[in-house]
Amino acid sequence: MGILNLRRRRTALAAGLATVAMAVGLSAVPAQAVDKTKYIALGDSFAAGQGAGPYRDDVCYRSENAYSELAAGAKAIKLVTNAACSGRTTQDVVNSQLRQLNNTTELVTITAGGNNLGFGDIITNCGAALRDPVAAGPACQTASAAAAAKIASGQLAGEVASMIQSVQAAAPNAKIVVTGYPYLYDPVPLDPTNPMSAFIYQATDLTNGLNWSIAQAVLATDTDTTDVQFVDVRAAFAGHGILSTDDPWINGATGSPDGFHPNAKGYLAYYTALNAEKVYSAP
Repeated sequence: MGILNLRRRRTALAAGLATVAMAVGLSAVPAQAVDKTKYIALGDSFAAGQGAGPYRDDVCYRSENAYSELAAGAKAIKLVTNAACSGRTTQDVVNSQLRQLNNTTELVTITAGGNNLGFGDIITNCGAALRDPVAAGPACQTASAAAAAKIASGQLAGEVASMIQSVQAAAPNAKIVVTGYPYLYDPVPLDPTNPMSAFIYQATDLTNGLNWSIAQAVLATDTDTTDVQFVDVRAAFAGHGILSTDDPWINGATGSPDGFHPNAKGYLAYYTALNAEKVYSAP
């Protein structure tokens, strides 16, 4: 009986030591890293982060404050690259940025379409028209009318949809999120006697048309077998346009390429809007 008790005690001791060893071993092993979503950002200057600085280059104006860079700090996100570049149209995105995508890409965000409407020409010509409506007014009207026609005809929506389809082909396993654009100026009622009011009213109308076109493109490409989402950022910027006396999140006419682009707070608003839609959450 004494030998049996001794054996039982030894067996219990061994089991206890094994339990302790396992506990110590488990505590020594680091927790498994979260399997992060492989993320690539595409698009134009609003995706690159132009307006916020500091920049990683002086051609594409990719900023450390771009919304994709802010997302890189999210627990569930691994930013592979921000391939966006200033001045790019939807076709430019297809021609020069899709090589970054492959079967392992799990999330793609895109901000593009503004340059298809000649965003730079409209800002330049219509800004000049505010100072000299006689000399610059016709060029402003021509640029604005061309953009409005492209929206009304559905051409812009078709160009954005074609870009999305190319992204789907290059990254067949990815969720695709296409953002809209904010109002540069907070909307105001039209006052035909006030040139600035008329300019803001026209800019608001074009921005609405741009966002409508992007939303239509997303509707056309989001099917039962794909995952395409539109995120509207206009509400996120409300009260923070260029003329905001409190806290503008968009740069005015700075005399530099940063003009008429979001500043660091503006890109934080982009990130916040995307995050609110669970874009940067774990699947």
